[in-house]
Amino acid sequence: MIVSGMARGVDSEAHRGALDVDGVTVAVLGCGIDRDYPAAHRDLASRIVERGLIVSEYEPGVEPAPWRFPARNRIIAGLCLATVVVEARERSGALITADFALEDGREVMVVPGEITSAVSAGSNALLRLGATPVTGASDVLEVYGIERAVALPEAPGVIAGALLSLLTESPASIDELARASGIASGEVAAALIELELAGRISEGDGVYRAAIAR
Repeated sequence: MIVSGMARGVDSEAHRGALDVDGVTVAVLGCGIDRDYPAAHRDLASRIVERGLIVSEYEPGVEPAPWRFPARNRIIAGLCLATVVVEARERSGALITADFALEDGREVMVVPGEITSAVSAGSNALLRLGATPVTGASDVLEVYGIERAVALPEAPGVIAGALLSLLTESPASIDELARASGIASGEVAAALIELELAGRISEGDGVYRAAIAR
């Protein structure tokens, strides 16, 4: 289950990623649940309601305010086994969520960022403090003792099979695979997760490669 705040950027992409693979996701708002905030995510909110929840500690009608968003992050941290920080400046809401998670004794994981990037300064600081680095799905599974699937079914799904064929020819990014296959990026991402968990492909620096048969 993915829990996030339905904000622009990685929050909304996390929700969409869960929905695209028929997973469950929860959005925690910093306003009343009847407020369309951000308004651009109205369709996303409708999808979340179908397969998860939209929750808030505020009564209907309460408008969003800057101080409410850091406050709601304690709920996000409390609903999760682990908080994954993808990118964070030295002062950011993601670091507030990580602090709440640590106070609750929850796992904090961090995607390492470019050392010269201001938007990675906070996340890299968490790594120096001992947060668990995450470079792929297998890192998360390892923390919880979950073994990766070793193979896909005899006949992989149509989309996964098509993408595996393309990657057998040459490595490619998600965007390149979407263009080459004519498949929507969300469906490409979901199929790549399936292939990666099955050990049929690997990823590095945003580029996917077919695994070498042994």
